[in-house]
Amino acid sequence: MINLRDITKIYTNGSQKTYILRGINLEVKRGEFLTLMGPSGAGKSTLLHILGMLDSPTSGEYDLMDRSVLGLKEKQKAQLHKEHIGFVFQAYHLIDDLTVYENLETPLLYKKIKSAERKSMVCDTLDRFQIVGKKDLFPNQLSGGQQQLVGVARAVIGNPSLILADEPTGNLHSEQGIEIMELFKRLNREGATIIQATHSESNAAYGDRIIKLLDGWVKEDK
Repeated sequence: MINLRDITKIYTNGSQKTYILRGINLEVKRGEFLTLMGPSGAGKSTLLHILGMLDSPTSGEYDLMDRSVLGLKEKQKAQLHKEHIGFVFQAYHLIDDLTVYENLETPLLYKKIKSAERKSMVCDTLDRFQIVGKKDLFPNQLSGGQQQLVGVARAVIGNPSLILADEPTGNLHSEQGIEIMELFKRLNREGATIIQATHSESNAAYGDRIIKLLDGWVKEDK
């Protein structure tokens, strides 16, 4: 499903170069549940953003579903993303001037799902995440944990084949965190490929493979 070859990411400031990722080679099969681990600054979030086509590497090759991503035009990347990828951001990235209901509906609008089906999918998701009472609120009226729940709900509402999650339970209390990880595990059993970045050993245990990053290098793959 995913094949990365010699992916490098460099930020340049004048004559100074900062290496974020160094020669990453990674293959992910359809249906895997993979965890990226490592200290802050190891490159986990940057790698997730490249996988989600939200950032581009400085060099290297990236194939997603047998397509060379780096050769695609922006419009083609956007189409591939909205059809197949759900992204859970560490900083939520909810749309401030849309309600919870409207935030959840947005990815379904992009997929051109008909109104009645959209309504049913949003209502089911609100119920599943126990946020029915929040549906008419705006993001700034929610706590951090509630925003995180909405962010996860938005990422999975369209049943994406690839879920990318950056510290998906970072702002949730332990019970909510377990519920989210159990949901990911169920989605994985149903066929979704999941790649999460986390510091949590307990979250990592839900997956079947751990990639450890350090200073932009893959240090361990087990």
